[in-house]
Amino acid sequence: MAGAARTGFCANPVRLGGSSLTLDPASGEVLGEFSASSQADGVTYTRCGNRRARRCESCSHEYKGDTWHMIMAGAAGGMKGVPSSVSDHPMVFLTLTAPSFGAVHSSVGSRKAGECAHGKPRGCACAHDADDPILGDPVCTDCYDYVGHVVWQFFAPELWRRFTIQLRRQLAHELGLTQQAAASVVRVQFAKVAEFQRRGAVHFHAIVRLDGVSETEEFPPVPVNVGEQELIAAIKISARRISFEAPLVPGEDSARMLRWGTQIDVQPIVRRDGLDGALSDRAVAAYIAKYATKATEDLDGASGSRHHIRRIKATAEFIAREGGAEGLYALLGKWAHMLGFRGHFSSKSRRYSVTLGSLRGARREWRLARVLERAQHEGHDVDEVLVIGSWSFAGMGWRSEGDRALAIEAARAAREWRDAHRVRFEPEGGDKSA
Repeated sequence: MAGAARTGFCANPVRLGGSSLTLDPASGEVLGEFSASSQADGVTYTRCGNRRARRCESCSHEYKGDTWHMIMAGAAGGMKGVPSSVSDHPMVFLTLTAPSFGAVHSSVGSRKAGECAHGKPRGCACAHDADDPILGDPVCTDCYDYVGHVVWQFFAPELWRRFTIQLRRQLAHELGLTQQAAASVVRVQFAKVAEFQRRGAVHFHAIVRLDGVSETEEFPPVPVNVGEQELIAAIKISARRISFEAPLVPGEDSARMLRWGTQIDVQPIVRRDGLDGALSDRAVAAYIAKYATKATEDLDGASGSRHHIRRIKATAEFIAREGGAEGLYALLGKWAHMLGFRGHFSSKSRRYSVTLGSLRGARREWRLARVLERAQHEGHDVDEVLVIGSWSFAGMGWRSEGDRALAIEAARAAREWRDAHRVRFEPEGGDKSA
């Protein structure tokens, strides 16, 4: 189990062959050596790093934790080098949705009366339970605009890009300033994740924050006359105003004008645990981090039996084929498994908070520090160490199903222990998060 523990009990680790040397960079003295050939399997293992929970619970759990820290640092501060004063900045929780492509079975029901041209109801008045397998499926598959669904999904990242540009322009208008003048006093920061709905379309959830502008401060406060109301107004107007004319789909006569759905939700974030239905920074960070590890497999069930999801993928593949090898839609083929969505599941503006890369770098530095401590404990007079590795890919996964099952069970037990012993995060007390 030592090998499994070194991978964090990854379910599908990368097998590597090779070796590494630990050196004193000043003298070149070899302080230690590790070779994969000395291990029981003749290889060493490292994490697969997959963010998808269905692929690897352990690596997904780590990715979700990193996302939480990234989001929470920018929402509450007091951790990861972000000052606690950032929590006083104007900040909101935003949800942008996809438009309707046809009536679907939902948890709230639809009151549309009459029948469609195919003899099916125009809506479903039933409020389906969350575990109902029909939830999210079209009421009439012949009426559902599968091509429109895939095209919107394909260009959803472009809609978000245009939204962020328009938001800065609209915020300047709300403040009664030119764009140049507004850019000199306030900056828009955000952290965003994409969530697949049951119908197979993505939502975007984001924390949007306003910072001031300063040459000396990294997270400067905003001027007193800039608040959440101006930010909320700018977001709502920008979301309604944004559109994008998609390139003509092969076989169609007119282009499609893409927009956000009618359900646009903007709520202020409070700096405490949610009371009376208010959103807290901690709750929002956990909510956003949860969706950073979801994927299309979560929509399709273990058997991949949903006809609706299979048809979305088939539509994406069809458009890609019809688009020709040189057309833009040819790229849809490689994103068919993502239902046409080609964007990042989580992204942020540069100054929102720390990066996921910096969090991973901190773990590497921690491991190097342990190597240095071990060398010093063994009597070597060194202040730093240099690790040089020569590794080659030897395969994926554990050697046996027994080893894999043991790693998965150990990962589950480790997560439960950590969750039970997790210290509650208090922004004013520094970084106390596990």
